[in-house]
Formats: sequence, structure tokens, C-alpha cells
Amino acid sequence: MTQVFNLTNRRGLDVSFIAQGGIITAIRTPDRDGRLANVVLGLPDPAEYRHDRIHMGAVCGRYANRIGGSRFELDGNVHRLSPTQGTSSVHGGAMGFDKADWHVAVESHRSAVLRHVSPDGDEGYPGTLTVEMRYALDEDGTLRIAYTASTDKPTLVNLTNHSYFNLAGEGSGDVLGHRLTLHAERYTPSDEILIPTGEIAWVSGTPFDFRQPTALGVRIREAHPQMIAGHGYDVNYVIDRAAPGIVPAAFVEEPGSGRTLAIETTEPGIQFYSGNGLDGTIRGTGGMLYRQSDGFCLEPHKYPDSPNHPGFPSAVLRPGETYRSETTYRFGVDR
Repeated sequence: MTQVFNLTNRRGLDVSFIAQGGIITAIRTPDRDGRLANVVLGLPDPAEYRHDRIHMGAVCGRYANRIGGSRFELDGNVHRLSPTQGTSSVHGGAMGFDKADWHVAVESHRSAVLRHVSPDGDEGYPGTLTVEMRYALDEDGTLRIAYTASTDKPTLVNLTNHSYFNLAGEGSGDVLGHRLTLHAERYTPSDEILIPTGEIAWVSGTPFDFRQPTALGVRIREAHPQMIAGHGYDVNYVIDRAAPGIVPAAFVEEPGSGRTLAIETTEPGIQFYSGNGLDGTIRGTGGMLYRQSDGFCLEPHKYPDSPNHPGFPSAVLRPGETYRSETTYRFGVDR
């Protein structure tokens, strides 16, 4: 039987996860009336995540998001990866970190450390990568996820959590009425297979402009080529940043329940995905079938396909260096 670990704080925030992929299976948080609900999509039986192909709640790696052509060059050597979506390698390959069994050490009722060693050549990536991830709940209603990693050969590392959120409650229907604010004036346009072109463009005048609070469904059917290619939003945003460190990236509010979610991160980009691949074939935690836009993802990380675009933030990690990344998810209510 798959063991489920639970973290909780005095504010009523409760997080459940399993060792496989460090998958977050549930986040329970109160609405404006104090009623608890699970606000992430998941599967009824934790054992079912072995067959999940949409990365629900998982840590994605070694390289989250897409690498075009399933290849990259590092120090003059070409490395070929496992293609998982056409010619692209997505979220670390067929047996990425979401399929790995992490070693879990529970520190307290509010925190746990998960560790994983990815061997040299894993899914085509060079070097033995040693990764540590910490889940911690603060008393103000924040889930903090911190990653560190080291390697014995030059390699790539780019980690993120892939939870699908629905602040009205898992299985409650679509999220198109949620209001999203993104702290991003620019985004990375992509081609017909969702690989970045290398350009960094302004969101102004596009359906990707969420600088002001905007319902997710307002522009989701606009016939922009990138919306057509992604069947909705599947867009990397360049987070506004004046200095290094952790900065605001996104804010979401759900009018019916009053629940809110604020995301801050040390990462340069955040992928907004509107759950376009949910097709009614997955039965969720509460027994309902998940359909398109029944959940959304906000994934802080390096830009997609960064290794193949010299102008993008580097995802290279070398021996003697330490990869560090931190993202916070603060749950609250708008009264």
C-alpha cells in the first residue's frame, strides 16, 4: 500500500503527499466561511499515480517543461534525451522525477525532506544528480517548496511542482471564473509544437496579458496561433524582477469561495497552463471526471528549451556548484 504523508499547521492548511514523485495528492484549506476543501486535482488511489501521464502534483525534472528535438549541447557534447511528446522531451522524459521513489524524512508535523539520486545517463542527462526537496508549512498559510541539487558532471537541472489547482474545490467544475494576476510584462512566444522561438515579447495587446486581475475564461477562445497550438493557455511568462531573490509571480482569486493563492519564486519564469489536456477520461479524488479547464497549473522554472537558446536563463549546473530554487504558495481568503 502506498504511504501517504501529511503536514498541517494551526491555520487549517493541510498537505498530503507520497514518495513517488514527491506528488502532492491533496491541499486542504478553508474558504471565507471556514469550510475546508481540497484545492488540487488528484487520483482516488495513490497507487494510480504510477500510470499518470499528466504529472498531477509531481516534481518535474531533471528538466521541467520542454526541450525541443530532445537534444541539447553542453561543452561541445550533444546529449540526446527520451522524446515524450512528438520530437520533444517533456518534464524529464518517460521516467522523469515524477516516477521516481523519493526517500522521505518527516521532520515535524509541518515539514519534510525528500531526497533522490538520479544516476549518470538517466533519460539521457549526464552526471549523477543528487537532489533534495523540502516541503514546509508556515503558520501564515504558506506552503514553501525549496530545492537543492549537486552533480559530479556538468548537467542540466530545472525543477518545478506540477499541481493542478481549483480553488473552488477539486471536482467542482471548471476554473474559468478564477481571476489571475501575473507579475509579467513579457512572455516567450512558441511555435506550433510549443517550443520557444527564442523571442521575448510584450504581453500588451495579446490574450496573454494578465497584468491586471482577469478571469481565466475571458480570452481563452481567442484565435491567437499560440492559443490554437496549445488548445488554450500553455505559456511561459518572464517574471518581472528588479533584483535577485524571491519575488511575486502570480495571484489567483476564486470569487465564490473567497480562496486566494499568491505565488512567489526565485525562478525567472512561470508557465501558465489551463488544463487543456484534461479530456474526461480521468476520475478524480472525489469521483468526478476531469474535463478541460477543471484545473490550472502555475509552474515556476527556467524557460522552456533554455539549453537551446543562449539568450535564455541558463539551467547548467557544474560540479562544485549548488542548484537552489524556492517557491512559496500562500493560501488565504478574500473576505
